[in-house]
Amino acid sequence: MDAKSEIGCLKVSSKSSPASVAGAIAGMIKDGSTVEIQAVGAGAVNQAVKAIAISRGFLSPVGIEISCIPSFADIVIDGEYRTAIRFAVEPKGSHIPVVEGSAASQATQTA
Repeated sequence: MDAKSEIGCLKVSSKSSPASVAGAIAGMIKDGSTVEIQAVGAGAVNQAVKAIAISRGFLSPVGIEISCIPSFADIVIDGEYRTAIRFAVEPKGSHIPVVEGSAASQATQTA
């Protein structure tokens, strides 16, 4: 797989089963993909957060720790503008930026 892993998008509703979504998250993470979860509304966000917690329970025993990065997204549903919450779920340590002048940056330049 190339340096930038594939991103899979899951749309979660208030009626989504957290266990089913968690299974999808765990499967995609095991396949090396970053998962983006999109939720609109409090009920959907609740189900998404539960799914992320459950997926951690599936992945931790096999040695995979995950991190979750929340963000807002403006989307259009049936012609109406809505604000969604997106959660980027990725294996911990997969996205570590190197800041110019940092010790990591200097170590990379000297290697």
